Amino acid sequence: MKGKIIKGIAGFYYVYARGRGIYECKARGAFRKKKIKPMAGDVVEIEITDPAEAEGNIVSIAERRSLLIRPAVANVDQALVIFAACRPMPNFNLLDRFLVMMEQAQIPTTILFNKVDLIDTAERERIRAIYAASGYPVHFMSAKENLGVDEIRCRLSGKITTVAGPSGVGKSSLINRLQSAARMQTGGISAKLGRGRHTTRHSELIPLGEESPVVMADVLNFRKREKTASSDRGAESACRFLVNRHFIEDEARVLEEDSLEAIYREIRSKYQGARGFIVDTPGFSSLYVPDFKKEDLAFFFPEFLPYMNACRFQPCTHTHEPQCAVQKALDAGEISRSRYDSYLQMYRELSERRRY
Repeated sequence: MKGKIIKGIAGFYYVYARGRGIYECKARGAFRKKKIKPMAGDVVEIEITDPAEAEGNIVSIAERRSLLIRPAVANVDQALVIFAACRPMPNFNLLDRFLVMMEQAQIPTTILFNKVDLIDTAERERIRAIYAASGYPVHFMSAKENLGVDEIRCRLSGKITTVAGPSGVGKSSLINRLQSAARMQTGGISAKLGRGRHTTRHSELIPLGEESPVVMADVLNFRKREKTASSDRGAESACRFLVNRHFIEDEARVLEEDSLEAIYREIRSKYQGARGFIVDTPGFSSLYVPDFKKEDLAFFFPEFLPYMNACRFQPCTHTHEPQCAVQKALDAGEISRSRYDSYLQMYRELSERRRY
């Protein structure tokens, strides 16, 4: 049976098999001998050892399309980095460091500014202009006012997305809204998730729920068709989706819910209705520049690439050389001063690092 690891705790890996259930699995000893550690996001083949308890073993791991170390997650399709547009003011240098990390990992990134309700149109356009030449999609939203959430949900649909950002920018509020419609409709988020539901102890794939009018219409139509089917077939379908009891108990502790049956129904609902997965990450207040040669840094600034071959001196550091095409583009306003200043700061850090 093929599935996807959604989280791993203390040597146990919880594998979601689409349409079948969530199984608690151990990794075979062969992985330890080869120094291969399964991680969230891995596509795996499992053998069932106890069907009644939804337990099994991981027998193989598919080749990874991508790999991140922090957070430890495989097969991420894209990254969503969240900053506040105001309160606190965005730290563009910190944002640029994250973008460099994702460029090095070859993971497409979308930039999202929350709290857009606190800024005017002029400030929004000023922020957008900073990244216009870089090619990164830039979105604005307000988790508090529920503005722009459906647009983000559509961008994340069908993909595994790592969500990152500094503390205090509204990351948890967004993740709450992106989860399953069933959970949102219970009104339990503020009561049960308000005190750190998404404080990250380990990498975990969180199902992306459906809540936009178009998606909800599809869901309602599906449920209507299901009701017209025979009750026996419906009961058989419900029983077929198995969830390991340890997974249910862990969810119950997090949600402070006593009814395991209620937790099971919620798990089944949100995974069967999942339209993608998001990976929460710890908030960060600083980031080191990844360890690579300072000469490679410019390649991780996409807006530099069209000009680099036109520099008079090759290789060019784009910091002081005469007739540097990148600096000419900067003077012409084709590259933002904020982005270039971030480049200079990171270049100096890499230069100092190589001295010691």
